[in-house]
Amino acid sequence: MGLLMGEARAALKWADGKMIKHEVDMQVLHLLGPKRETDLERKPKVAKARLEETDGRPAKDVVENGEVAGQTLSLMEQLRGEALKFHKPGENYKTPGYVTTAHTMDLLKQHLDITGGQVRTRFPPEPNGILHIGHAKAINFNFGYAKANNGICFLRFDDTNPEKEEARFFTGICDMVAWLGYTPYKVTYASDYFDQLYAWAVELIHRGQAYVCHQRGEELKGHNPPPSPWRDRPIEESLLLFEAMRKGKFAEGEATLRMKLVMEDGKMDPVAYRVKYTPHHRTGDTWCIYPTYDYTHCLCDSIEHITHSLCTKEFQARRSSYFWLCNALDVYCPVQWEYGRLNLHYAVVSKRKILQLVAHGAVRDWDDPRLFTLTALRRRGFPPEAINNFCARVGVTVAQTTMEPHLLESCVRDVLNDTAPRAMAVLEPLQVIITNFPAAKSLDIQVPNFPADETKGFHQVPFGFTVFIERTDFKEEPEPGYKRLARGQPVGLRHTGYVIELQRVIKGPGGCVESLEVTCRKADAGEKPKAFIHWVSQPLTCEVRLYERLFQHKNPEDPVEVPGGFLSDLNPASLHVVEAALVDCSVALAKPFDKFQFERLGYFSVDPDSHEGQLVFNRTVTLKEDPGKV
Repeated sequence: MGLLMGEARAALKWADGKMIKHEVDMQVLHLLGPKRETDLERKPKVAKARLEETDGRPAKDVVENGEVAGQTLSLMEQLRGEALKFHKPGENYKTPGYVTTAHTMDLLKQHLDITGGQVRTRFPPEPNGILHIGHAKAINFNFGYAKANNGICFLRFDDTNPEKEEARFFTGICDMVAWLGYTPYKVTYASDYFDQLYAWAVELIHRGQAYVCHQRGEELKGHNPPPSPWRDRPIEESLLLFEAMRKGKFAEGEATLRMKLVMEDGKMDPVAYRVKYTPHHRTGDTWCIYPTYDYTHCLCDSIEHITHSLCTKEFQARRSSYFWLCNALDVYCPVQWEYGRLNLHYAVVSKRKILQLVAHGAVRDWDDPRLFTLTALRRRGFPPEAINNFCARVGVTVAQTTMEPHLLESCVRDVLNDTAPRAMAVLEPLQVIITNFPAAKSLDIQVPNFPADETKGFHQVPFGFTVFIERTDFKEEPEPGYKRLARGQPVGLRHTGYVIELQRVIKGPGGCVESLEVTCRKADAGEKPKAFIHWVSQPLTCEVRLYERLFQHKNPEDPVEVPGGFLSDLNPASLHVVEAALVDCSVALAKPFDKFQFERLGYFSVDPDSHEGQLVFNRTVTLKEDPGKV
């Protein structure tokens, strides 16, 4: 394609580059037909050749920002085992930093007998909030790595904190994983393993590797908390006290079970169990002690025989406790691999801060289209394919990545350009009366759903003697360079084959233009107009919500950039509601989440607030990137 474009540009030096590219694309499509799945996948040897040149370099230098040798790779290519230099199933011990014991090789053999050498990953969200754009990378990485290597991925809810867990979060997480196109091998819960986890905690005490402590939570905070005076208490005493914790004989905060180890960050003896009297959504009042993440995570991975435990970079400090705990209990020990988080500028994704935004009235709820939760992006009209493509462009980076929102929006345009049928809508209507309309009644106009590919069908709209155009498409006193309707300057009406010319401007008492009277002629009956504008006739009235960035600064949580805090950085113009926009009748049967390109305006999605007789549209993205956005 590059060679073809080069030849065409050389022969047509002064032609518009975008028009040339479009024509080349259409000619190639006509000759070769649409791309098949095999065309879209680059050959593995492209990546392999590059990888051979990078021997001795860390994986992060091999696959970074989704590129190898300057070429953007598909997510599947980035995630194939050899591309990331991950260990093969059963070869955990070859991973740098992996801790082995006398039992390791036997445990790995048993592991291979159970899994058959299959790659196993898991996506382990806490069900205490809604997933956001950062989770999309985690979902793509975990599910994608398993898929790329013919493996399986579990969706495991880390439901060990009953105080913050709600049924709607479980449902919402399952919905979002499915929306992104992934199906878990199995949906599991940490609570599935509570009995086994408790038995292992008792065994840990028996082995002298855990003890019951009475230090309060506030005593353990800070960089250098005092060591526990109960660290060396007798094993039998800790066993009795842990059983007492289990039977509800301690108040919350009076006793914890702690493990005897020092973590990478210097944290000493992390807590394994704590007392909580909140009923659990699945186990009810069966338990009043619950395991912590540090204790649960690696053991659940072990139970499910996970081969690659993929975590974001902040969990690197827990890697030593991960290996230590599995080895202390002589159970199969998976390998934890860390990757960089995905963040976006002009956004907050913290659950606590989103709740503050809702309480402050800045947004309606978790799915407000100005947020970057996945439910919000879906409501705004972002296709899941675009989010997955964005994650692939970002690449499997080890360093934390903070991206500009317009890069995500670019991925959205790429998908919607091919999938969103065209319609016409007018946000600021100006009535236009055609005084010499060429028929006694309305004409039916056939409009292509996709003007670049008319094989995708047409829809019909009426064209009558009264039409509505955008108020900005007319000027009484146009400035130099203005090409739309003005006195002495006709314009074409898109898809009709007609050109209109201004005859009379009708104003109201305040001097505001209320309507225009024009005459029309066939487009081929005279000079071609400088512009063609969109219009509607016999339209539907609808509500349109136009969104801008929620925050004014790139880093609203940065106290240096925003000293007053993120709530002081809200953009007062982040939402503009057009209550009486007009849209052509071709969208009358649209359902929530249906997507359209409103010609010359942008991409829009039907909001769930819509009801019979009243459609509500959210602007997903504009047609072109705003040059003012950095």
